[in-house]
This record gives sequence, C-alpha cells and structure tokens, in this order.
Amino acid sequence: MFLRSVARAVPRTQAPIRASPIASLNALQTRFASDHAIANPTLASIEKRWEGMPPQEQAELWMSLRDRMKVDWHQMTVQEKKAAYWIAFGPHGPRAQSPKGEGLKIFFKVAQLTLVSFALFYAVHLFAKPQPKTMSKEWQEASNEYALSEKMNPIHGISKPGYEGKGFVQSPPLEKS
Repeated sequence: MFLRSVARAVPRTQAPIRASPIASLNALQTRFASDHAIANPTLASIEKRWEGMPPQEQAELWMSLRDRMKVDWHQMTVQEKKAAYWIAFGPHGPRAQSPKGEGLKIFFKVAQLTLVSFALFYAVHLFAKPQPKTMSKEWQEASNEYALSEKMNPIHGISKPGYEGKGFVQSPPLEKS
C-alpha cells in the first residue's frame, strides 16, 4: 500500500509533447527555405516574366520569398529584396496600367448612354397623357383663394400676414385649344 502511494506522489518525468508530423514538416520547410538564398536565375528579370508565369509558379515563388523575408533582411540578397518589392508593389494585376485609349472608349460609352437616356425620357413624355386639370395656373390660383379663406397655415404659409410667395401656383397658364 505504501509503495503504491509513493509511486503516485513522485512526479513522473514527462515525455516531450510532440507536434503533429505536418507541423514539424512545415517548420522544417520554413527553416530550410529561410536559411538558403533563392537562386539568381529564378529571380532574374522577374518583372518581364511575372505576367507570363503560371499562377502555381507565381504562388510558389511568392511563398519562398515570403519565407525568405522572415530572416534578417541583411542576410537577403539584393536580387531577393528587389523581387519581393516588385511582386508586392509592382505594376501588375490590379495595379497594371490601363490599355491605351481606354479613357476615350469610356467617355464615348458614357456619352452614348446619356443620349439614350435623354431619348428614352422624351419618348416617354411624348406618349404620356396630358397633365391633369389641377396643374393649370387657374386651378392653382383658385387653391390660393381657398387657402386664404380657410386661413391655412397662418404661421409660415399663405395666410401669414405679409406673405409674398406664389402660394400653390407653379404652372404656366393653361393653353386654350
């Protein structure tokens, strides 16, 4: 009995906790990639070759440069620094310059669509019904007289003493046909 309790009380030496094989492989690859410089032929004239490279190769090169940038930058070669900067901030992808004449094409397309919208507006108004009779100047003047007789809106409106506005009048006189 005593021996069993002593065995429980004595701390056991813990075996080191091992990470998963994939994690240790990733750590090894990162260490290996950051310890050695990337070959100069791989980075030579990257500005000219970048757009033509397959996406998988672009990703691999960027990942190897990213791993390489984890070390002290004094250990990186000038070629690696230039390539990393150009890949991160160079004029490619969304930062690429627009093709020549693209601004002119956009201007003409906007002008064309503006003309189409004006034509559509006037076509709708051409086939629209006539204005209602309440939009005539005579009707609106009669509305002013009614508002005065009923003392409508005496604080700010037409019934206010000294009011100088038009009231409800907003249309030209009705055309006689």
